[in-house]
Amino acid sequence: MKNYFCHSRLFIRLAVVSILVFFTVAGFPADVLAHGVTAGDKGFIQESSGVMIFPFIYLGAKHMVTGYDHLLFLVGVIFFLYRFKDVAVYVSLFALGHTITLLFGTLMQISVNPYLIDAIIGFSIVYKALDNLGAFQRWFGVQPDTRIATMIFGLFHGFGLATKILDYQVSPDGLVTNLIAFNVGVEIGQLLALSVILIAMGFWRRSTRFSRQAYTAQVVLMTAGFLLTGYQLTGYFVA
Repeated sequence: MKNYFCHSRLFIRLAVVSILVFFTVAGFPADVLAHGVTAGDKGFIQESSGVMIFPFIYLGAKHMVTGYDHLLFLVGVIFFLYRFKDVAVYVSLFALGHTITLLFGTLMQISVNPYLIDAIIGFSIVYKALDNLGAFQRWFGVQPDTRIATMIFGLFHGFGLATKILDYQVSPDGLVTNLIAFNVGVEIGQLLALSVILIAMGFWRRSTRFSRQAYTAQVVLMTAGFLLTGYQLTGYFVA
């Protein structure tokens, strides 16, 4: 009976989220949902050529610390990880995944529709929230390998980064060096953001209310993932 009510509450909240997403994305114009870069950063890169290590490190770090989709996924990944070793393993798998596709996608000039790739990134947040809730085990009797899933979604996040780089229309002069610098910046930004998240999580976990609030936090993550996915799919269909 307890499990029945838990499932019922989850489905009700998912239904409410879906309704909110529908009405929210219906009211957003396509240009608000578009995948793009800031005009200042894009103009600077388009007018530059040659090796520019520090500007690209800055751009990579900036993209990560302001990339709420990447940060939300990271929050989901580490939410129930208490040992530093486990955090290091999962974050490393995520970093490996997005590094591979960032380099491969950019160097091979693989064009991925930015709306669709960002929709998948948004869905990765939904997936991780459901995984944290144990939904797959309850619904299907199967628990996906969380490490493999983290790396796979890291690959998709990397294609999102590659799309960002290609949108900059980077000069081929010094491309490899600049691309490596950008990736270094991404990792620096990820470590900085992760440090803040872990400190905040450390204080939160000491609270007696953490166990009660953890479920709500996953629903909030799921809601954010649905919204991001809805935004990008709306942009794809109306662009």
